[in-house]
Amino acid sequence: MNYQDNFHLSDAVLREVLDSALSRGGDFSEIYLEYKIFNLINMEEDIIKETAQSISMGMGIRVISGEKTGFGYTSSLEPPEIKKAALSAAAVTSSPSRRRGPAFKVSVSPLNQEVSSFIRPAHKQPLEDKIALVKKVYCGAQEFHPSIKKVKAAVMDQIQYIKIVNSEGLSICDTRPLTKLTCSAIAESSSHNQREFGFSGGGGRVGMEYFEKTLPPQKIGRSAAQEAVTLLEAAPPPAGEMPVVLAPGHSGVLIHEAVGHLLEADFNRKKTSIFWDKMGKKVGNEQVNIYDDPTIPFFRGSYNIDDEGTVPHKTPLIREGRVVGLLQDRLSAQIMNQALTGHGRRQDYSCIPIPRMSNSYIDKGTYSPEEIIKSVERGFYAQHFQGGQVEDSGKFTFSVSSGYLIEKGKLTAPVKQATLIGSNIDILQKIEMIGTDLKFGLQTGTCGKDGQAAPVTDGCPTLKIIKMTVGGQN
Repeated sequence: MNYQDNFHLSDAVLREVLDSALSRGGDFSEIYLEYKIFNLINMEEDIIKETAQSISMGMGIRVISGEKTGFGYTSSLEPPEIKKAALSAAAVTSSPSRRRGPAFKVSVSPLNQEVSSFIRPAHKQPLEDKIALVKKVYCGAQEFHPSIKKVKAAVMDQIQYIKIVNSEGLSICDTRPLTKLTCSAIAESSSHNQREFGFSGGGGRVGMEYFEKTLPPQKIGRSAAQEAVTLLEAAPPPAGEMPVVLAPGHSGVLIHEAVGHLLEADFNRKKTSIFWDKMGKKVGNEQVNIYDDPTIPFFRGSYNIDDEGTVPHKTPLIREGRVVGLLQDRLSAQIMNQALTGHGRRQDYSCIPIPRMSNSYIDKGTYSPEEIIKSVERGFYAQHFQGGQVEDSGKFTFSVSSGYLIEKGKLTAPVKQATLIGSNIDILQKIEMIGTDLKFGLQTGTCGKDGQAAPVTDGCPTLKIIKMTVGGQN
């Protein structure tokens, strides 16, 4: 798909904006232009409950002066409003000097689009086709089992056109599709006056063809219903310290939250992360290799360029148990005198870029998942996570919505409402076995940081942790 210019601003105008932003001094200025179309269809109570479309466009202007950042933005591309935003960003500096950057020297439009699929862009498909897709998801859950009493299905898609220019001469564009199809189901047991919730979904930087060839909508519905029905028979797990096995895919959220965030560069340059002084030091078992890779084709967290215009690359964070890298944006890389990694991301044009994860995962190991489970005499298998809290110190608490007891090397009784408690470095050191079955979680995740949301994916293979505190029932 060729890049679509929705802004109609000449290079001369953009050059003038950048120079205005630097009119009071400053080391660097940048313009981020964004045009986005968002669509939503929601079905519940057997009817299409909601359809919506929103269109947004705007410009964010940033100035960096030493370690300070000035920022202004506007939803109007009229010259007076642009100038006002530029001068707002310029206010971070007080020097009367005026400097001009070079003429734009890089122009890439379009990029290779290797991380996105444009076979059947969702934003161009008829409303009737999307409604039919949602109904298939809905029926897949509703017809799964008589105990399913409530279903909600939704499809969300967006297309984002961005253009980034800066005072170093960069001019670069990108087109980013994003699609998500989800289902939640509630199962009820009349005999026990009990209700349980299940969720499933999928998507990524894909078109509608993905739900025809790769992930059928009925499968999403059945998967959500299956979780809800299984939980009707589940009981809280026993509490205490025990071996814990993390399921492949879904458990990547623990790596994302407990490790990934604390390896984002801003937390480390501010010395608020437990890892700030651990570069090159051993923090985990030598089997542990953790990466963040924005270049995986079609993944929700992938992109051709980050929101500062940097071409990203697969970034090692922990290699053989040692901290070897951080996720950098321009400001942090400049302050820390480190290379850019392509992880400066922002929610939209009204936000400044900050270091963020994209697709983060712990890499596969050498053990089969079967032998990992067989190695546990009695323990807990964590399957689906609801979320958690992590402190700068690395201490975390995670809620597990569903899992199983492990007894004599086998998965037995289903359990629910478990809590995993620990500290990230302690857990990294207690990883004993890593499986060969690397998988990624549902392509539906959104990560929040500093009030900004960003699409992400996380993953892991089957992992055995020698000992971990499980909160449950004594």
